[in-house]
Amino acid sequence: MSAVLIGAGAVLVLAFAVVAAAVLLRGHLVALSVSGLSMAPVPRPGDRVLVRRTPGERLRNGDIVVVEEPGPCRPGDPTGAGGSRWMVKRVAAVPGDPEPACLPSWARHPTGVVPPRHIVLLGDNAEASRDSRHFGTVRTDRVLGVILLRLGGRPTAGAGSRRRVDQARP
Repeated sequence: MSAVLIGAGAVLVLAFAVVAAAVLLRGHLVALSVSGLSMAPVPRPGDRVLVRRTPGERLRNGDIVVVEEPGPCRPGDPTGAGGSRWMVKRVAAVPGDPEPACLPSWARHPTGVVPPRHIVLLGDNAEASRDSRHFGTVRTDRVLGVILLRLGGRPTAGAGSRRRVDQARP
């Protein structure tokens, strides 16, 4: 009888731990679906990605991030009235780095370095990407987080909610 009670107690503690972990991680992890080709070949449209919410000061060159699109960059929605849209891009430069040559002249800063609380973002598929070459540096407070992995067995990012990233609304 006491072994049964101890076993039931252990199951209850384990269940509580699982629920507590899920609640704690829920605010830090987001699962999204990718649409669009700006980062092809990886991630690709339809991939599900797991994103860790990450403060801007922790971003590093090479991170693949989910970021709120800066300004009305969508044809057919010149006012941005459609609401926030999310994009997947690679961090090309962080605050204090030299500005990459790809930045347009109007987006350059007098110091020649990326200013505090800003990053430079580029899509891996340059022909299909709207990125810092089009809209300049992006404030780090627009970053949702860093893609940790592709879910579902493919080699880099993906599962969870039905949100779409890159060319859709959150």
